[in-house]
Amino acid sequence: MIYPLLRVTRFVEDSVMIVLVSTMIIVAGSQIVLRNIFDTGFGWSDPLLRIMVLWVGMVGAMAATRERRHITIDVLTRFLPLRGKQVSGIITALFSTVVCALLTWHSAIFVIDEYHGGSLAFASVPAWVCEAVMPVGFAVMALRFLLLMIDDVLHPEHLEHEA
Repeated sequence: MIYPLLRVTRFVEDSVMIVLVSTMIIVAGSQIVLRNIFDTGFGWSDPLLRIMVLWVGMVGAMAATRERRHITIDVLTRFLPLRGKQVSGIITALFSTVVCALLTWHSAIFVIDEYHGGSLAFASVPAWVCEAVMPVGFAVMALRFLLLMIDDVLHPEHLEHEA
């Protein structure tokens, strides 16, 4: 039952990433042409591109944790025996889970404050709508790090192949 859910989340993340990057290229390219050739542009495009960079970063980070391709410092683990790699992986995943959970909490508070503040990101789009990707993204990453930790406990043999 979980594998179809994982396939759907992978498809959604990849699709969102493709749409975001494609849209960023089109909007930024249009801005360049409009500014350099026609001496005009869209006033909303720069704030939109900044928000899209935030979204690409968050969705990319979610995809990186999905593939175990998040940023790691593994100088020590390369020299550890299998059991040491397992313990190190568990501690690292637990720490990452806690950090992402804290970031989920605080970014959710930030988004709620933005909602109550009523600030606008661009045009008439509320800022909280654009920033909502942060608590969602950090929550997904916290869950994935937790699942990675459980996987390291239950299946330590995959650690042999990562070195």
